[in-house]
Amino acid sequence: MTARVLLVDDQALFREALAVLLSASGEVDVVGEAGDGAEALDQVARLRPDVVLMDLRMPVLDGIGATRRISAEFPETRVIALTTFDDDEEVFAALRAGAVGYLLKDVSSERLIEAVAAAVRGESVLQPSVAAKVVARFAAMPAEPADRPQPLVVPLSDRELEVLRLLASGSSNREIAAALFLAEGTVKNHVTNVLGKLGVRDRTQAALRARGLGLL
Repeated sequence: MTARVLLVDDQALFREALAVLLSASGEVDVVGEAGDGAEALDQVARLRPDVVLMDLRMPVLDGIGATRRISAEFPETRVIALTTFDDDEEVFAALRAGAVGYLLKDVSSERLIEAVAAAVRGESVLQPSVAAKVVARFAAMPAEPADRPQPLVVPLSDRELEVLRLLASGSSNREIAAALFLAEGTVKNHVTNVLGKLGVRDRTQAALRARGLGLL
């Protein structure tokens, strides 16, 4: 099954080149393009793509605002920020807005296609430099007491906590399965339960919320 992707970037030449590259893989169907965030919202409403590859600095409505609107109005559509910049302000603004990934435009075509597939599976994808920023932000947060009770309506089980800690470190479902000696399908079920109990829609938001609740 090919992933249906919408490309959003104010540079037409970049969109055209990216569309050719992705379509040639046979794993991605580029269903549309948009030159700004407002146009992206219209296209998402009309096309309902699986994934949006979103530039951040655009006219009319920027990528952060468009990502926030798409995440709220079309939660089944996953947004990956694809941009030239990785400064802290934009990285965390994109993730807070609901982006499930953050990649730079110098990413390899293979990695980009893998990221699209991962987003469709509900996984997060971060550029290594961006992942390092997230880890550094976690480390800078005040430590929580180890015995602090879980402030959740339905607490996580011990196994779900193990899965949460591994996914927060950036492990894929396959890596979590290997580490915990579980079937990959079982891990997928645990991840779904963790996201539901935390009230979030993706792995990055799960890690951020879990850290804020003192679960990591």
